[in-house]
Amino acid sequence: MSAKAGRGATPRGKAKSKAPARAKAGRGKEASAFPDAVRRVSWWIFFLVLAALAIAALAAMRVPQMLGLNFGKAVGEAGFTLKHVEIKGAEHVSRLDVYNIAFDQADAAMPLVDLEGTRERLLRFGWIRDARVSRRLPDTLVVDIVERKPAAIWQHNQQLALIDMDGVVLEPVRLDAMPDLPLIIGPAANQQAGALGRLVEAAPQLKPAMAGATWIGGRRWDVRFQTGEVLALPEGEDASRRALARFAQIDQQNQLLGRSFVRFDMRVPGKLIARISGEPGSSIPSIAPAAPPPATAPAHAPAKPAAGDDDVDRSKTI
Repeated sequence: MSAKAGRGATPRGKAKSKAPARAKAGRGKEASAFPDAVRRVSWWIFFLVLAALAIAALAAMRVPQMLGLNFGKAVGEAGFTLKHVEIKGAEHVSRLDVYNIAFDQADAAMPLVDLEGTRERLLRFGWIRDARVSRRLPDTLVVDIVERKPAAIWQHNQQLALIDMDGVVLEPVRLDAMPDLPLIIGPAANQQAGALGRLVEAAPQLKPAMAGATWIGGRRWDVRFQTGEVLALPEGEDASRRALARFAQIDQQNQLLGRSFVRFDMRVPGKLIARISGEPGSSIPSIAPAAPPPATAPAHAPAKPAAGDDDVDRSKTI
């Protein structure tokens, strides 16, 4: 029994000794696999760097550009060459100028036509707000134009120019061929065309009666009417809008325009000061309803105005 037990105990001891050996072998394999992985990653990095250097060298020698240029020329020789230009949306801009820009290409081969460069040159024209340039194979360039809309005439330095709502100068205007548009006057008044348009929206019923406006001191507007009167508005867009709307309301109730007034001033909040014409024979218009006449006429005759009274400004606060 003791001998068998001794023989039986020997395998168990051997089994215990094999386990650490297998663990050591596993660690050896992992240790050998790690350097292999590092080597593989290093080779990949080396090849990527080498490829990047090769691409950079080719780009420096303009190889891709030359390949693309040669390809474009080959396509052009096959019949895909710019021969026609189709223009859409051009009403005011010169079509001849558009043709000249469209055909002004470094190479007539359709793949080599510079679409973006053509568009940028077209946008230099004042009339053109936007442009889209596209190819239509085999031989046509399509130019789609969006034009600006004229909004006013700008007078500055004794020159007249047609402008849009953004103040962009479209073209010069001759005095004998002025379109039926508002006339705005003053330095940088064209840059305020949008603000003037918003101002007029506060009193749309006055728009047909307006002849134009003058930008005063870079701060505020003087509005001129077809009947000759001038309305001085306060500074600030909101204040001027409120004043113009108030003036329209008073004019609707009392008909201020087209009478003996020459100037209205609403720069003082809550007040409308009206200047009366100083010409001989002019009278002060009635704003409020007239009071009933007296029962008896005055016994004495009215005093004769002194010499020069007609030249004195007469104002009335409403």
